[in-house]
Amino acid sequence: MQTSLQSLQSKLSTLNSDKLMRTTSFLIGSLLLAAPSVLFAQTGMTHDMSSMTMSSSTSSAQDDTMLPPDAAHSLARLEASPRHGEWVTLHTSTGDALQAWVVYPERSTKAPVVVVIHEIFGMSTWIRAVTDQLAKEGYIAIAPDLIPTTKIPVGADSLTTQDAVAAVSKLNPLNVQAGIFAAANYAMALPSALHKYGVVGFCWGGTASFAHAVVSPKLGASVVYYGTSPKAADLLSVQAPVLGLYGGADARVVATVAPADSQMKEMHKIYDPNIFADAGHGFLRAQTDRNGANMKATEQAWPATINWFRKYLGS
Repeated sequence: MQTSLQSLQSKLSTLNSDKLMRTTSFLIGSLLLAAPSVLFAQTGMTHDMSSMTMSSSTSSAQDDTMLPPDAAHSLARLEASPRHGEWVTLHTSTGDALQAWVVYPERSTKAPVVVVIHEIFGMSTWIRAVTDQLAKEGYIAIAPDLIPTTKIPVGADSLTTQDAVAAVSKLNPLNVQAGIFAAANYAMALPSALHKYGVVGFCWGGTASFAHAVVSPKLGASVVYYGTSPKAADLLSVQAPVLGLYGGADARVVATVAPADSQMKEMHKIYDPNIFADAGHGFLRAQTDRNGANMKATEQAWPATINWFRKYLGS
């Protein structure tokens, strides 16, 4: 049976953060008992596969390391990174074992945490490169592979594209949120971490990022890249500020923005949706597509992302 959002919030509020332990195998405890209606439907989900295309064209922006790389340049960027990254194993409250990629910033003070939620394509070199980019900005960044496995991914992606889409589409939304909590709690328990976190997600992960704002009263900030919005009724429990970043040519997703914006404004909650003209779905991954529109969107969206985290999590 489904529990109410109020019941779920009550259970989440009882989490004793002082008892969180840093360990490579991190057990959250019982955070979630049943999936609320807000958690997004994934079965039968469709996706614009064109965003997976790796353009062979080059762009001067790829030399601008203030921006994340596109998919085609992600491996080279990772290999050139001076930051320490490592795989860790997480154990969630729903019994899953997950692998997560953690990257540490080069700084002398404790850092806030950002959880990076992958696309429907699963864990990828590109997601790892985005995680590294957030660490460059001063955050402890952690990207959980939400497809359960006890094995560290080998190669560029955890699964082939078709297999990853099939696996991610079948994930239980309850387990997805438990995985995000596991990643956040693991990272916040690190000795070099502050006990505050935000989330950023892309595509399917953008939907999960907004859904996490619904179920987590301790979330500091959410950033949604081209993910659909929760149902209007479910937005009542959102406490964290939400930044939305969308492609103007992504009508399927953009259709869910206005109802969420209206409802959030009515409830005096912070939601800042931005729609970039002519940009497509997956514009941050496919920066050289759509005759420059995706690159223009990237050049606006990424600084907005960092400014959002600076404002609500600190630097």
